[in-house]
Amino acid sequence: MKFPFAMLRDFVETRLGPAEVGDLLTMAGFELEGIEQVEGDTVLDIKVTPNRGDGLSVFGLSREVLAKDAEARPTELYERACRRFPMPDDGDEGETGAFASVTIETEDCPRYACRMFRNVPQGDSPEWIQRRLRQAGMRPISLLVDLTNYVMLELGQPLHAFDLDTLAGPEIVVRHARPGERLTTLDGTEHELAPGQMMICDAEKPVAVAGVMGGLETEVTPATMNVLLESANFRNTTVRRTRKQLGLSTEASYRFERSVDPDGVVAALNRFAELLEAVDGGASRVFGVIDRYPGRSDRQPVRLTLARTCRLLGLDVTLDQCRSYLSRLGMEVTEAEGGLLVVPPSWRPDIVREDDLIEEVGRVHGYERIPEVLPQGSTPQGGVSGVYARIDLLKDALLRAGCTQVVSHSLVGTSPLDDPSAERIGPKNPVSADAAWLRSSLLPCLADAARRNGAKDLWLFEEGRTFAMGPSGPEERRRVGIYAQGTLLPDHWRKSDPGRADFFAVKGIVEETLSFLGLEAEWSAGSDPRLHPTRQASVLVGGELAGVVGAIHPDVAQDAGLPDDCVLAELDADRIVRTPVEPRRFRAVSRNPAVRRDVAILIGKDVPYAVIERVVAEAAGDVLERQWLFDVFEGQGIPEGKHSLAIALQLRKFGGNFTDEEANQVRDRVVEALARLGATLR
Repeated sequence: MKFPFAMLRDFVETRLGPAEVGDLLTMAGFELEGIEQVEGDTVLDIKVTPNRGDGLSVFGLSREVLAKDAEARPTELYERACRRFPMPDDGDEGETGAFASVTIETEDCPRYACRMFRNVPQGDSPEWIQRRLRQAGMRPISLLVDLTNYVMLELGQPLHAFDLDTLAGPEIVVRHARPGERLTTLDGTEHELAPGQMMICDAEKPVAVAGVMGGLETEVTPATMNVLLESANFRNTTVRRTRKQLGLSTEASYRFERSVDPDGVVAALNRFAELLEAVDGGASRVFGVIDRYPGRSDRQPVRLTLARTCRLLGLDVTLDQCRSYLSRLGMEVTEAEGGLLVVPPSWRPDIVREDDLIEEVGRVHGYERIPEVLPQGSTPQGGVSGVYARIDLLKDALLRAGCTQVVSHSLVGTSPLDDPSAERIGPKNPVSADAAWLRSSLLPCLADAARRNGAKDLWLFEEGRTFAMGPSGPEERRRVGIYAQGTLLPDHWRKSDPGRADFFAVKGIVEETLSFLGLEAEWSAGSDPRLHPTRQASVLVGGELAGVVGAIHPDVAQDAGLPDDCVLAELDADRIVRTPVEPRRFRAVSRNPAVRRDVAILIGKDVPYAVIERVVAEAAGDVLERQWLFDVFEGQGIPEGKHSLAIALQLRKFGGNFTDEEANQVRDRVVEALARLGATLR
């Protein structure tokens, strides 16, 4: 909010300069955003937080200055503002009540008041008011409009002047709009009104959007003779909703959305009448004020304890200091056992509990006075933890495997790679057919990324959420998708075969990824219709289904516009990262050399290699450092239904070297264990 510093001096006598007042307000929670010179005067630009609507007035900010600056003194104008600018006709409807009426039909309007003025003077407002409005960033328009804007700048209470002769009878009704009603606002825009939007109406139709903008038909003009001046309090949420629906934004709505003091409604009318009286000597004011206050509520006291105040602020303050600070902010304070009983003022709806009062004590006392002490207690290890840490490990494992991460939008169209078992869900009003559904699988997103990048020599993965309708409503699942096609490594001068994407390559990536997380993959036959029926497998973790790996089905590849040699995988990341794992055990690195023993066996093709691998590990024991399959042969000399497997065993002892006899004993134990699977030594 911008305002000339001279306006603040009207309310407060202080020896502080503009920059010092700006610093003081900043430490009070109202940040100084800038100081500039406008028409020879200093103008402050103060940032007001959304919960402090009382700060959107010079009167409200002067209250903050008086609270923090012990040497500052209130002026006569400040004292009259605190007394609500009393006038002889306060509480008496008089001639105004005999001529006009006000009816409130909605709880969204706690208070509505108005005054009448006959034969109002026309022309420009006094030069000093025009100058101050310009300095505050407002455009002077006419005497009546300028006075309403000036009072709003002073007191924070918006006012609106109706041309009384254009109303359909001197009757004001505050109600919600009815179906089919329309209103042309002051900016010349015609609006179709909707039920729930609060309007100010005459006897027949809406004449203003409550708390936002007046209507064009009832605006004051140079021809206006009689005026009905409105001052009201509206529920902030209702004003915000209506303002957004109609696409309007005004200085009045900005204040109402941040709450306006309901007890200041009549005070603003009186201040307007006082300023107008300085122009016409009071000739135009009609005796009496109509004041409807159905939303009056008793402010509940809040208890403040000294012990909690000192503990939360981290400094020692006395009970007398707390009483002084809160009283200077306009609160009613009485002593209670162990502390104070405080009644917040009507302009502070944000104060509802003890912590709010402690904040007030702290900012008036001065946050800069909080002593500096070393932190106490334990310092936990930082960084990501829990499920999110395991998600990061999963992504790191895929990056180590050479895959590139992609991130895509969760709104998609239809695709042959959608999850066939999921009931899809989407927004009620999609913006386009390409964004009509929430994705049920990550594979369509990876396919789209592959098509846009040429679909050649791509190894991609994505971690993200998928959506589907479950038994109890919409469900989200965290998944990981993999797309592989072509070679993983670029051509090399040695002309070595970089290998191409196939089922076994992606299967290996999945196994390494799970191993990196401390999990062991189990495999079974898969039945996903998106994948080739004989080149796919389901992966199980902890005995439960955790995903599928396989070459794409040729028909699906054609429909999706993908190469028919690409390989896909999709894993249930939620199941993977939540599967409990044994704590990692570390052992010292042996300084002794390793030895190798090879085993060549004949074994039936119906024996899964995962079983062979497990039997070898159990038989060899802790001295087995690594095992790998380095040759598979079938054909001439190999019985039908069998194949020859050559397995390398890398053995290493800790604290000693393997002798040939010891290494051969380990190999013999492995051969005996494999024999129980039906294997024979070649």
